[in-house]
Amino acid sequence: MIKLMLQHAKKHPGLIPQFFFMTLGITGATLYLIRLARGPHVTLWDKKNNPEPWNQLDPTYQYKFVAINADYKNLKKQGPDF
Repeated sequence: MIKLMLQHAKKHPGLIPQFFFMTLGITGATLYLIRLARGPHVTLWDKKNNPEPWNQLDPTYQYKFVAINADYKNLKKQGPDF
């Protein structure tokens, strides 16, 4: 597949930016999915040692990648400690 892409790039140099940005997009999407899968609130990987990891998170933990309107530093825990 890579050999075929290189042959096309040699014949049509205009395809080189398309291959570059396509590879960049696939790499970025893959890294973001890995980041999501390794988050502290995911129970998929370690169900025996930590079945409910969201109970151990600090109330000031920023859940979202980008928080526009929320200031997580000033949040206080609402509820009992288990």
